[in-house]
Amino acid sequence: MGLGFSHGGAQWSCSGFNDFRRRLARDIGMDLNSMHGYGGATSWSTADDPLVPLLTHSDCDGNLAPDVCAKVAPRLEAIIGTWPADGWDYDRDNGLKLAAGMRECARLGVPLVFW
Repeated sequence: MGLGFSHGGAQWSCSGFNDFRRRLARDIGMDLNSMHGYGGATSWSTADDPLVPLLTHSDCDGNLAPDVCAKVAPRLEAIIGTWPADGWDYDRDNGLKLAAGMRECARLGVPLVFW
């Protein structure tokens, strides 16, 4: 079973999405293993980055509000923009689709739905 979104066309396996979020977290200097919900005890209230709503979101259902999407999308694009573009990278390609879907949701004023 995998994960899809209402906008943008991004998709991952559940384990692949977890790996994607770990990669993002690592790139912003965060160790997800230390965070609540990932096996650690550190509260998310100590984290200050626009990616936090994506990192803390359920990987199988729910949604992100349009205003949250408007904040997460540019940060997601900025982080992914630092990844090498010298070949096919599943996370890079799908991350950019996810960011585009978030921008579309923000523009339309609708939530990004996870399924």
